[in-house]
Amino acid sequence: MKKLFLTLFVALFGFAAQAQEAPADGAKITFDNKVINYGKVEKGTNGTRVFKFKNEGTEPLVLNSVRASCGCTTPKWTREPIAPGAEGEIQVKYDTNRMGNFHKTVTVQSNATNKTVVLTIKGQVMNPEAQETTPEKKGGSVIAK
Repeated sequence: MKKLFLTLFVALFGFAAQAQEAPADGAKITFDNKVINYGKVEKGTNGTRVFKFKNEGTEPLVLNSVRASCGCTTPKWTREPIAPGAEGEIQVKYDTNRMGNFHKTVTVQSNATNKTVVLTIKGQVMNPEAQETTPEKKGGSVIAK
């Protein structure tokens, strides 16, 4: 009886270990870069950047939704299924009329084995006019250059 239980235990354990080692079938999305740093950009400049990705899986990849964390960021993405080995892109446009630092996320949901991926954009929008007028002290008063 002990041999029967031991044999069943070893068989089940071996099957479970084999199932975990098998490669996952399906789509798999991988990005060249998950973070884009705009750095310092001038107010009103082009705020569009591109995240490139590849389907490294065995099935076509479909992006179900791509959502930005706020209304100041607008994503556009490849709507057609991406074949195994093929590439696609997600364009993200940040509203550069909003001054100051920003740190926003874009959540990508797909049929891939890694179903949810979070992308990040960050940077600082500067006012070019404010950079030209730096205060300078002369005789106790502040005047602009």
